[in-house]
Amino acid sequence: MLDKNLETQLQAYLQKLTRPVHILANTDGGEKSTEMMQLLRQIDALSPKIDVEEAQDSSLRAPSFALTTPDQDIHLRFAGIPLGHEFTSLVLALLQVGGHPIKVSDEQREQIAALDGDFEFETYFSLSCQNCPDVVQALNLMAVINPRIRHTAIDGAAFQDEVERREIMSVPAVFLNGEAFASGRMGVDEFLAKLDSGAAAREAEKIDRKDPFDVLVVGGGPAGAAASIYAARKGIRTGIAAERFGGQVLDTMGIENFISVPHTEGPKLVAQLEQHVRDYDVDIMPLQQASKLIPGEAGLHTVELASGAQLSARSVIIATGARWRQMNVPGEDEYRNKGVAYCPHCDGPLFKGKPVAVIGGGNSGVEAAIDLAGIVSHVTLLEFDDKLRADAVLQNKLRSLPNVTILTSALTTEVLGDGRKVTGLRYQDRSSGESHDVSLDGIFVQIGLLPNSEWLKGSLELSERGEIVVDARGQTSLPGVFAAGDVTTVPYKQIVIAMGDGAKASLSAFDHLIRSSVPEQDAARAAA
Repeated sequence: MLDKNLETQLQAYLQKLTRPVHILANTDGGEKSTEMMQLLRQIDALSPKIDVEEAQDSSLRAPSFALTTPDQDIHLRFAGIPLGHEFTSLVLALLQVGGHPIKVSDEQREQIAALDGDFEFETYFSLSCQNCPDVVQALNLMAVINPRIRHTAIDGAAFQDEVERREIMSVPAVFLNGEAFASGRMGVDEFLAKLDSGAAAREAEKIDRKDPFDVLVVGGGPAGAAASIYAARKGIRTGIAAERFGGQVLDTMGIENFISVPHTEGPKLVAQLEQHVRDYDVDIMPLQQASKLIPGEAGLHTVELASGAQLSARSVIIATGARWRQMNVPGEDEYRNKGVAYCPHCDGPLFKGKPVAVIGGGNSGVEAAIDLAGIVSHVTLLEFDDKLRADAVLQNKLRSLPNVTILTSALTTEVLGDGRKVTGLRYQDRSSGESHDVSLDGIFVQIGLLPNSEWLKGSLELSERGEIVVDARGQTSLPGVFAAGDVTTVPYKQIVIAMGDGAKASLSAFDHLIRSSVPEQDAARAAA
């Protein structure tokens, strides 16, 4: 299962174990159970602190295995074979159960340990989902810290009967005590915010007490990260408030055009960005959504957050990025996560052997169709224009696939369903005006991005598309407020461009602070 290189790396990690790890495997004699046992025996051979026991218990999922250690009440289980993106989750679980220090703050550890109640979590993931490991790893470490938290991470492709019975059409999907609890990417902070009812209010109070910043960055994507680093390097008081660190990059599978890095993945790049920011004296405020910009008096601007808390700063850099554009047709909202999806890498495996559609003929749409064609029974790609807009090399690959139908001049008008899940879509042929129905089980929407700028209406000049209008220095229509990245009018929404814009906006903000401080100092001297 593991090649020699991976074995060597894993063996080095397992040297960090400080206490025994007992792996109790549950099998049923099937092929998947055999594969799982092969993996577990390889791991067993890499450390004297690991031992594996095999059993057959019909009351438990098979194949699955639990990780335990003597004299510790830990309830952590993997159902299926956690390879792919989840192999890292397995390695971290082995280390944490084996006594290696867990990377959480003292405040987070105390909050996890203090959770009152019995929590039985089940997380359904797919091995190709780049968002799933964050959820699995967060709940695993919480289960190690708090014995009243139990967690089972389940490969949806290995337990299709459960996926269909629970009508799971999007991963990660989290159930708590048998009921649907959450979906989508979440970390420890997000889980604590949902489980600890007083956490949001306490955080809002703490934020309200913060002194004004020299530079406040709103948004934690590539532009926001670059802006905060450049500001902190100037030695000025810097804060960054973000709904989630990484933004859209977290949902990007393969990145091959980030100059000097031939290939990386979104979550990996985001982890590196966040660590780089944390290397500097930056006040990071996660899970904070901006709701209003209040133009400043006496040289201070104010950003009001959804929690009601307020942050003030001498200069503000807005880098709130963009989000997936929706079709805005009947049925889309009703069947979101019930067949309507936006991440083919995450949710594609849930539609194995089933017909699906991809909406959008740009690079994202064509890449999604190519990837899905290797999993599903058939892909129908619909493009509003009379031709595809993707790069020629992608179009050629798409047209070579036997299980793909391409429909151009096709306007999607409705998502069809039976009240529980998607059953098809309706589109209009823009050439003939005729309406057609296509029977399918999933719809993947890939039609571009919308800027996250609604909260700025009335405060800043916005373009017709809702982008923040900026000049060559990143300056907005309000002095002292700058913007960078996908939320702005800067053309070509690319990671490398967003980073450069963030750095530029930060340097511009610093220049603004230097220049605006001179009159204040003169006035102070005159008053003296």
